[in-house]
Amino acid sequence: MMNRKSIVYLILFLSIKLSLYSQAVEGTLLAQWTSPDVTGSATYDNSYNEVWGITNNGREYAIIGSTLGTHFIDVTDPDDIYEAAFVKGKAFGSIIIHRDYHDYRGLLYAVCDEGNSSLQIIDFTTLPDSVTVVYDSDVLIKRTHNIFIDTFVYPAKLYSCSTIGNSGYHTLEVFSLENPTSPQSIYAFSGNLLGKNISHTHDAYVRRDTAFLNCGPNGLAIVNFQDEPILLNDIEPNAYPQSGYNHSGWLNDKGDYYYMADETWGKDIKAIDVSDLSQIEFVDFFNAGDSSNYSIPHNQIVSGNYLYVSYYFNGLQVYDLTNPDFPERVMYYPTSTIAPYANYKGAWGVFPFLPSGNILVSDMQNGLFVVKGIANTSSSTDIREPRDFSIVPSIIHDRFKIEGLVDVLSVELYNVASEKVVSLKGNSNNEYNVDTNLGGGIYLARIICTEAVYTKKVYIQ
Repeated sequence: MMNRKSIVYLILFLSIKLSLYSQAVEGTLLAQWTSPDVTGSATYDNSYNEVWGITNNGREYAIIGSTLGTHFIDVTDPDDIYEAAFVKGKAFGSIIIHRDYHDYRGLLYAVCDEGNSSLQIIDFTTLPDSVTVVYDSDVLIKRTHNIFIDTFVYPAKLYSCSTIGNSGYHTLEVFSLENPTSPQSIYAFSGNLLGKNISHTHDAYVRRDTAFLNCGPNGLAIVNFQDEPILLNDIEPNAYPQSGYNHSGWLNDKGDYYYMADETWGKDIKAIDVSDLSQIEFVDFFNAGDSSNYSIPHNQIVSGNYLYVSYYFNGLQVYDLTNPDFPERVMYYPTSTIAPYANYKGAWGVFPFLPSGNILVSDMQNGLFVVKGIANTSSSTDIREPRDFSIVPSIIHDRFKIEGLVDVLSVELYNVASEKVVSLKGNSNNEYNVDTNLGGGIYLARIICTEAVYTKKVYIQ
């Protein structure tokens, strides 16, 4: 259930797309890999799909799925990347669209959502020499759309979304990894979860048994699986602004903000305050800075203070989460030259957890991209809403003051249509006069200082 006040508040911001997006910097491409042996799928012409990352014996590897199987690419030296190993999928060829991966204790878990596929468990601890398939069976999982492993609990649990196995179809199935090479099913449901009608789970993010289930046309469900499943919250489709096909999401490190994508053309990513799971609040909406009606996000991961998004046609997008409820786009890299249209092409997956800080991106047509990490590439000094300054009073009539900032050059106010309505110059005390004819409502103040640019939401009465 959502806080109704937050819905009213957020609708006012629904169309804010400030020119701040243009301040994002283009990332630095370190390496790219593709194989002439891989051909595209019959459905979307995608040769490649998901990307993951692992380390072993001091070396870094990208895992990228293709219509053929699973490729292990050594990316330790970006000037000399190469395929270190390859595992053919049980199903392969032009019928393959989706593969998905997660690793645990030196094992890579690999699944597919087409054909007569299987769950493959691959031991990669002998890299760079080789990898070994230690499990390959369709008994538990023949096809599944996505998997996620909750490593915050012991034994770890593997969540399999929209799964077909020997026991039939399950909307969600949970497996214990007490024996990592022999998963055991501990919970499965089909169609109804604690009273919520769910025909499909597209993806899941799980931490300490609390699962955020992206249920496609059935919205978002938050469920605790510690003992018997408990439905903590149920967000129905169309119950939140810019709703669409509820696709995927990721929790920040602190666990109080969740960033969610609806895989629907023209829909923004959502920043959600989940500090109270019974009353979650949609606090911001943001995108890739592309005005096309066919711009569309796919997958996202939070690492440290940044949100990394594979944004289909718009490639890699990186957002600064210094203010977690107001993400700022700070970096991008275009993996595709295809103009957005009513289809699914471009960046599929992203992985930002390598020790080097380098970012892995998979493009459906163009293969693997290795992009220099944000800490070494971003020259942006534009920081949104730091905690050490304020604008007073909280409700502005004809004057306001900025406290806690020095060297303010000017303040620009933007309305909810993303239009700059006024530029203000203050006095020596950082006081600013507001034209009483401006009109009441919520504005975004862009505060331009000597060495930085800050933004803050303000209310003018």
